[in-house]
Amino acid sequence: MKCECAFESNIIGADKERRNSISSSLALLLKALIPLLFLASGSVGAQVGLPAISVSQTPDGTEYSLTLQILILMTVLTLLPSLLIMMTSFVRIIIVMSLLRQAIGTAQTPPNTVLVGISLFLTFFIMSPILNEIYDDSITPYLNAEISVERAVEVAQIPLRAFMLSQTREDDIAVFSDIAGQEYNEGDEVPLSILLPSFMTSELKTAFTIGFLIYIPFVIIDLVVASVLMSMGMMMLSPMMISMPFKLMLFVLADGWILIMQSLAGSFGI
Repeated sequence: MKCECAFESNIIGADKERRNSISSSLALLLKALIPLLFLASGSVGAQVGLPAISVSQTPDGTEYSLTLQILILMTVLTLLPSLLIMMTSFVRIIIVMSLLRQAIGTAQTPPNTVLVGISLFLTFFIMSPILNEIYDDSITPYLNAEISVERAVEVAQIPLRAFMLSQTREDDIAVFSDIAGQEYNEGDEVPLSILLPSFMTSELKTAFTIGFLIYIPFVIIDLVVASVLMSMGMMMLSPMMISMPFKLMLFVLADGWILIMQSLAGSFGI
């Protein structure tokens, strides 16, 4: 028994010595690595730090800042959905599609995703001549380093301004000009700060006018169905439930989707 106890005590002592040696070696290793880690972190931080906004000068004397240009590009990409809504035909199309769905009486058919997709594709179809003109006259010369950024923006505004002016009522421009306290004799003199709200207001008016015309045949069907049900004494039966199949049949037989697309494209002069 004494031999066994002595043997166990020797083993425990050896384990303690081994642990002490390992811990001391780890402590020495950490003491050696800590200064190196601080030096490495300082050098990496100096290399990876965000670059400051610096302005460089080209041989022709033009000053530019690459960091500032990237910041402006990110801002434009953030505002791109709003620009798509404000400066294109999207507003009129999506409102007409929504009013058409309400006139037929289908609450969520087609769903909003389908309506937005149809409106986007029709918007690209209507705006394609203007987008091609912007690409040929503004983007391509800028990519070829033939014009500056400021000149490219000015050239890109010309077809968009012409499109918005052709779809904007003069009364709306006059109203917003009076609000701003300024007068403009010609359309080219109207700034975008007045042209954009005038264009949006005109688009809303035109969309609701088209929606009113779309509602008329479906309202007539509702009135006829309601009158027939009243004459038959079926007052507890919902006229909307009976008129829905007739509305769908009328819309399909009249090729309603094609008529709506043609009417919307024709309202922009296409």
